[in-house]
Amino acid sequence: MSDTAPEKMIGLSGGVFNCPGNVAGIITPVVIGYIVAATGSFNLALWFVGAHGLLGMFGYLVVAGKFERMVIRQHTRVK
Repeated sequence: MSDTAPEKMIGLSGGVFNCPGNVAGIITPVVIGYIVAATGSFNLALWFVGAHGLLGMFGYLVVAGKFERMVIRQHTRVK
């Protein structure tokens, strides 16, 4: 993250980037718990995790594109 974030926004970018991962770390065990409680088996829960893995691969290969540092240009005021 620190290699691609704007130079003066590395901390903010890291926090924004980690937020969805932390939310998924809370929601995924809850969803798996409900699936196992409803079905009595981990089969559907494994499909759920596998589908998220495929979605992640799709996002990386198709959506993400080339990774390079973002540059934010400062506008100067005209007097």
